[in-house]
Order: sequence, then C-alpha cells, then structure tokens
Amino acid sequence: MPRLGKWSVNGNKLVGIYFTPFSSLVQPAFWHALTDSDDSVTIHGSYATGRSVKDRESGAEIALGCNLSGTCAFGTGYRVFKNYNTIEEFKAADKTALFAQVTDEIWKSITVDHSTAQLNRFLLITFADLKKYKYYYWFAFPAFVAKPAWEIQGDWRAASDEFNDSFLSAIEATQLASPRAFFLVRPKIGSDEPEIAPVEEYTQFFANVAPEQRTIAFLDPSATPSNPGWPLRNLLTYLHTLHPAPSYRILCWRDSERPNGAPFKSRFGVVSQGAGEVAVQTEKPTAVGWEKNVQGKLGPRVADLAPDPTRLADQAVDLNLKLMRWRILPALDLEKVANTRCLLLGAGTLGCYVARTLMGWGVRKITFVDSARVSFSNPVRQPLFEFDDCLNGGKPKAACAAERLKKIFPGVNSSGHILSIPMPGHPIPPASVEQAKKDVATLEKLMDEHDVVFLLMDSRESRWLPTVMGAAKGKVVMNAALGFDTFLVMRHGVRPSLAKGDRLVCYYCNDIVAPADSLTDRTLDQMCAVTRPGLASIAASTAVELLVSLLQHPDGINAPAPPPQTQGSEPPQGSEGVLGIVPHQLRGFLAQFRNMPITGAAYDRCTGCSETVIKAYETQGFEMLLKAFNEQKFLEELTGLDKLYDEGEAALEAVGWNDDEGEDDF
Repeated sequence: MPRLGKWSVNGNKLVGIYFTPFSSLVQPAFWHALTDSDDSVTIHGSYATGRSVKDRESGAEIALGCNLSGTCAFGTGYRVFKNYNTIEEFKAADKTALFAQVTDEIWKSITVDHSTAQLNRFLLITFADLKKYKYYYWFAFPAFVAKPAWEIQGDWRAASDEFNDSFLSAIEATQLASPRAFFLVRPKIGSDEPEIAPVEEYTQFFANVAPEQRTIAFLDPSATPSNPGWPLRNLLTYLHTLHPAPSYRILCWRDSERPNGAPFKSRFGVVSQGAGEVAVQTEKPTAVGWEKNVQGKLGPRVADLAPDPTRLADQAVDLNLKLMRWRILPALDLEKVANTRCLLLGAGTLGCYVARTLMGWGVRKITFVDSARVSFSNPVRQPLFEFDDCLNGGKPKAACAAERLKKIFPGVNSSGHILSIPMPGHPIPPASVEQAKKDVATLEKLMDEHDVVFLLMDSRESRWLPTVMGAAKGKVVMNAALGFDTFLVMRHGVRPSLAKGDRLVCYYCNDIVAPADSLTDRTLDQMCAVTRPGLASIAASTAVELLVSLLQHPDGINAPAPPPQTQGSEPPQGSEGVLGIVPHQLRGFLAQFRNMPITGAAYDRCTGCSETVIKAYETQGFEMLLKAFNEQKFLEELTGLDKLYDEGEAALEAVGWNDDEGEDDF
C-alpha cells in the first residue's frame, strides 16, 4: 500500500498513515489436522504486540514481522475457514463474494451491535493435496478504506513523550492482568493514574472529558516506529462511524513483554481524516486485505510438507543459527559463513572435531586431506570413525571422514583426498620426486579451490608447505596444535604486500631455525599424540569460533588483534566484530582451566611467511620447494637466519667493554 501525504488548509503538515499489514504464520500441526470437509468452520487466531531486536553492532532497533498465528494469547481474531476438495474448486472459488460476506459481518458488528469483537475478523481458504503433502492457502484480513485517507499530525512519537512512566506502567499492569485488543484511556480525576474501559463504553466513559484527555488504544502487532499495525484501520472506521470527531488521540500499545527497567516501546499520535467538516459514515466503505504471496503478488501461498528427509534436514539444521540471528544478532551474516569453503589438512582428532563444529555453523563445503588409515585406537577419540572402519587394515581417514559427514547431514559437500604433504627435513629420493611434484600440484589446486585452510597435522614440519602456500595465495590459515594439557589456536597473518596495519606472526615466526625432521627415531609414546581426551574438542571448537569471528569482522583477514587488556577494561574501538574481539593466538592451559590471548608481530626472516620465502616460491616453484625438502640449511640461508648468530656475536663485540674499570675493587 503506498504511503499517502498532503498539506492541509491550515498549513500544518499531515502525513498519510501506512498500516503494517498482517503476515500469516501457520504452524505445521494445523495442516496435519486438516480434513477433507468443505464445510465452513470458525476457528481462532491471535497476535501479540510488535517485537523488535537490537542490532548489537549499530544499536538500532530492527522490527520483526507483524505475524498473526494461533499461538499467542493477546489480541484475537475470528477466522472464517473454508477447505476445498480439489484444486479446481479452490481456483474457481468466488473470492469476491467470500470477502464481501466477511466485510458485511464486520460492518454489521459496528453499525448494529456497536461492538469491536469482529474488527479483527479474517478469512482463510485452503486446498489440501494430501498425496503430495502440499497445502494451498490464501488469507484475507479485511480492512475498510477511509476516504479521504487517515493522516497523522506530525509523526508518531514515543508514548513516554505524552504520558509519564507511572501512567504507562499502570496501563501495562492492567493489560497483563486482563488483555484487551482495543480500550479507552483517560486520566483519573485528582490522580496521576489512568482509568481504562472497553471501546464500547466510549460515550459514557468520555462524558465530561476534554478531547485532549481522551485516548483510544489498541494492541499493536507492529514494531515499526512510524507504522501502526493493521487492526487500527477498522478501529478508526468504528470510531468515525459511531463517534465522529475532528481527530483522535491514538495509543499504539506495544509493551506486553517489557523487561524490568527497559524503556516503553509504545507509540502515540493524533490522527484525523483529511480537512473540512466531519462527515458521518452511513454506508459500508470498500475494503482491502487479501494477503500477498512470497513473490509479493496477490495470490495463494503453498506449504510444502513433503516428507523428503534430506530437504527437511536442510531446513532444520540451521534453525539454531537462524534463531541466533533473529533473537540476538540481526547483523550476523550466516550466508558468508555457509559459503566459506574449508580445507582441513589432517583428519585425525582435531580434524574430526573441527569438521563437526563447522557443520554446526552451517558450512557446506568441507574437504579432508590425510594419508593415514583408521586404526583401532582412533574411534574412541575421533568422532567421525567407527569400529568397522578399522577392519581389514583400516579405511583411508580422509575419505571415511568425508563419507561420515554426508551420513550426518546429506546436504554437506564433503570429499577426502589421500595425500602425503612433503616436509622440510625429509629428503625426497630421486625416484619419488615426480610423485612429490604431483602431490604439491594437488595441494596447490586444493588451496585455490578453498577459502580457509586448517592446519591440523601431528608434526611441526608438515605445516610448513601449506603455510607458505596460504600466505602466497592470500588464504585464511587457521592453526591448532595440542600438548598434553595445553593447546595453541592461532590465525596466521597475511604476507607483507597484503597487510593493513601491524602484520601478525605465523606458526614459524618465533623460530630461529628452519623446521626440521621431528619424526625419525621417535619412541611409541612420542609417535602417539598423548593429550587429555577433552583437549582436542576444546581446541577445535576454539579454532572454528575464531574463524567465524574473523569472517564476521568488517576487515576480514586483516582484522586487528586486540591489545592486552586489564580485567574489566573495554576493547579498543574497531577491534570488535559482530561476535566480539578477534584474537591472534589463544593458548589454553587445561590444568588451570585458563586461556591466554597472545599477539605477536611478524618476523621478516620467518621461514614460513616472509616475503623472501614467498617470492622464491612464486618465482622458482617446485625447484625451490625441493631444495627446502632436501637441503637442511637452505631455508636458513635463504632468509638470513644463518647470519643471526654471527650478527649477535658482532653486536657483543661492538660493545665498548672497559676491562680495567673496577679492578681495584677485587
């Protein structure tokens, strides 16, 4: 409906009122209870006060839908319901006659019964295709059209601007004790309290009451500050027909569920019907009110309840996330999270838990890379594997984990790749160079096809190659590592040419030697990841939550890490995203049940993310990588780490020590 506005003859600005229409909300249980009877049946619907949520980022109030359903218990409406046996009958139904019949009953209740009981009357026609579980339905919420249109003097304003808090609190208490869809309000003589009565008692209640103290209120299902809800239309018709007046003071009551101490959300305004003399309404006005479908056109809607488990699962799995956005974080960008493609290097304990948490956040693209097979010690610690996966030598971990994700939720796009990642300190024999080259090319292709890379491997040196590739390709790199009762979760900083502000460290920035072989000659206890059983799930969940916080930050991969804070201090401006701060590193200490956020600056001689290493990789490709795998000192010589000791010695020698000073004291 268009917004109407014009200037009155006395020069005061009168703005046409836009009434927020009802939006039907039908519970699935209603459709399951439908019968094939075509008899007209009267059923009840209800609505509550308008709801809104506060955007935690901007502080703005965001209005939710103006819904009419059968679950609330405040304003009520009487519904004429007619179900048809065939789709042809549904399409051929005389909707104009049905609509006119309902409006006649509303008009009769106004002019003959002088009652407001039928003002919210509405119509529902349906057809139930029980073979396909499809339900066609069309709601009508009849509302009379005023000519000339109703206008608001100035604009709607907060009710607390017109009434004091004690006055509104008394109305609130009365409405909670005995809810009314429409009611009258006047100040009590000699008191600061209100008196309330049904609208039907208008003449007696407002006798000897000055017009500026007469207030007509209604339960408003709208939460939009400048747009009252649909019930006001028929209420104004009722008033104009039975109690014509130049203007009406309207209270849009919206505070049925106000938290203690919260400000009132109700609105107030003075409305009038154009300029000139007040004419008494004698004939039934025209009416509007057929609900539009999801395409925004006048036509029926369809509820498809076909028992397709995959489709039902797809709609249900994200329910928790949608409730988070609806009730708590309206600015939460769920689509950005769902569209993030995640590559998990490692399908062990960390990989399994990371994958499950990513699915909980709605991520649909998850790829595993691992060269190991499921062993008998794995299923109790790694939740994507079962006992049968260990038989006959064990299934490949990557493919098995991907298949298990699809069994948990068929809508996930998961795959597994058996791949050995070449590592520094592990020389490649000449006969294996071609295979290593193929493995590197496969890893590069996988990195290009994903947005985020999780480093979840067992050894330190196995993380070097994806660290270099991730920095070169500008990918988000998340790292998680476990000790016995400690863990590290971190996000890698970007390469110098892409950094905005201070550049953060990667996994290798604090090392003064290149990564080397840490696997050879290890004993059994050293080869197995000996950690407290609950540690992996804590670290994996922390890594995923850190990623999602990063994705929701406006600066994305360049989100600044918060500086150290004292207890109770607020984070600095710009360091928080929708979900709060985005730390650089989190070190967890399970023995103390404590997490420590750490921020580190990148090192220009780092063997993993320095510009020297990245450019050598980009220009020389596999040739450079082969030297890093085979030559122990290559990375140290490339970055200048080999000169670090000599530079330290030279710095000490440059100090002007006075050997003679203080000899007399000994």
